[in-house]
Amino acid sequence: MLRIVTDGAVDLPSEWYKEYDIQRIPINVHFGEEKTFIQDVELDQDGFYKLVAGKTLPHPKTSQPSPHQFVEFYKKIAQPGDTILSIHITSKLSGTYASSVSAAEELKGTFNVVPVDTLCGTMGTAFMCRAARQMERAGKSVDEIVKFIEGVRGKTHVVLTLDTLEYARRSGRVGTLSAALASVLNVKPIAMLKDGIVDMVDRVRTRKAAIERVLDLAKENVGDAPVHVGVVHARDEETAKSLLDEAKKRLNVKESFLTDLSISLVINFGPGTVGIVLYPAD
Repeated sequence: MLRIVTDGAVDLPSEWYKEYDIQRIPINVHFGEEKTFIQDVELDQDGFYKLVAGKTLPHPKTSQPSPHQFVEFYKKIAQPGDTILSIHITSKLSGTYASSVSAAEELKGTFNVVPVDTLCGTMGTAFMCRAARQMERAGKSVDEIVKFIEGVRGKTHVVLTLDTLEYARRSGRVGTLSAALASVLNVKPIAMLKDGIVDMVDRVRTRKAAIERVLDLAKENVGDAPVHVGVVHARDEETAKSLLDEAKKRLNVKESFLTDLSISLVINFGPGTVGIVLYPAD
């Protein structure tokens, strides 16, 4: 039996969990020293936004599941002898993949755990999880699936616009967030996930200009090639729908999805973040 596991920084459309039998290990969300929640178990999206809006707690931070949490999770969702394909967000921004590797070593002989670093995140990693299940159902081996993911991850693009720089500045998870850029908090930054790292690639003055720039960058990266598109948002569904409508006009979109940005990514990029994920469809 092949189990597919991903993590709480991956944005799977809700119906995919059941349709493609994908399990998601939650991340830990910390509000200072005194309050820690396990995502999805103790803290859902609505609860998180209420806590952030209340502004009575310190700025939230995340931590990856520990190797022990992985071990317990694998034991809960699999049977001895199962193969577990553990597909995770970029190891360059998170220790989740490393925790999975440690757990895999600890469980050797009980489960065949195969950790995969997607060098991606959000719906990019979600598309890879779905492809893994589709390939398994088509009779492909685990080795073939891993090789496929390693090939497609460099062709998957994520472009985001942040409503504010404040969260990115506090999180410290953005590669080239220069001092000059950090000091200008009233601009709309454009960020791209490339080679496993998030870089600020541009900044514009208005939300409208930011969405236009996201679309331009999407077109520059994929041209007329057929793509699966995921649009993600942090409590700005109206802008997300508008972005998706425009993407369908300008890109060769084979299928599209709209979904919420996960709690861990909202903590790093802030409420109001909207982005597009481009995944090859050929």
